[in-house]
Amino acid sequence: MPNIAVFIEQRAGQIKQVAWQMLSEARRLADAQGGEVWGVFLSEGGEAPLAAAGKYGAQTVFAAAAPQFARYDSELWTQAVAAFVRDHHPDVLLVGSTAMGKDLAPRLAARLGAACVSDAVGLSWDGGLVVRRPVYAGKCFADVVVTGAVAIVGIRPNAFALAERPTVAKAVTFAPVLDGSAAKAIVTKIETAAAGEVSLTEAEIVVSGGRGIKGPENYKLIEDLAAAFGAAAGASRAVVDAGWVAYSHQVGQTGKTVAPNLYVACGISGAIQHLAGMSSSKCIVAINKDANAPIFKLADYGIVGDLFAVLPALAEAVREIRRR
Repeated sequence: MPNIAVFIEQRAGQIKQVAWQMLSEARRLADAQGGEVWGVFLSEGGEAPLAAAGKYGAQTVFAAAAPQFARYDSELWTQAVAAFVRDHHPDVLLVGSTAMGKDLAPRLAARLGAACVSDAVGLSWDGGLVVRRPVYAGKCFADVVVTGAVAIVGIRPNAFALAERPTVAKAVTFAPVLDGSAAKAIVTKIETAAAGEVSLTEAEIVVSGGRGIKGPENYKLIEDLAAAFGAAAGASRAVVDAGWVAYSHQVGQTGKTVAPNLYVACGISGAIQHLAGMSSSKCIVAINKDANAPIFKLADYGIVGDLFAVLPALAEAVREIRRR
């Protein structure tokens, strides 16, 4: 009967959506196998998100408060979560594969001598934890059987659907001993995305542009369609390398990995490096004037046409539907 802990990531008091997705999946596993679902929450001193965590099935939220948790510090946060694991012995700890989680999860595994599986898109229990993750740039999947006392698993955002299983979560505080002298780096500045900009990795809809947009002045077509959907705007590596948009928009093997409900690829040929970053999308729409573009082999829907004509018409159609 596995006890599953979920790291509830917060930045400036805002909880990452992937935390609730992980709780939903943890609850599903626990309902099938027995065991409990716990949340782990670090903050500067705010209240633990008991109501929201309970909504998605957490029975207990273990919370630690300290001034050092005002912003992410890899060494101190690793010390805190590792102390929780040593004291409470969960069988599995789920961590979102966000910028923070990709740093925290392997550090925890190294500190605890635990197994670490990254970028997971599926979980099951067959006498032990089985983790499904994409391999070979997303062309196939590997099922990894985890052995050992505890497994640290990084979960790709949007890999699991939200499912409400309301329960009353209780709060338990813990006070890890933090050794600031062990820090080898100090955070001096944090740069955040522009206010109102939708996060690529958490967006339910992503609209991306490739070399087919022909120039930086035409990226506005991508942004307009994204705005119509209420989506995030992405780009291929070719667009970023050309300096047309910032690296923060890049989707692909050397950029961000996304798994939205809808991915709209505009003027993107479908190089394997790009597919590696978006092949887990639930529905893929490709818009390209080349009917033989590789992207159409992966797409659920395709439009063969001039994106300069298609995108404005599509954006207007989306706005009209949303006005109804």
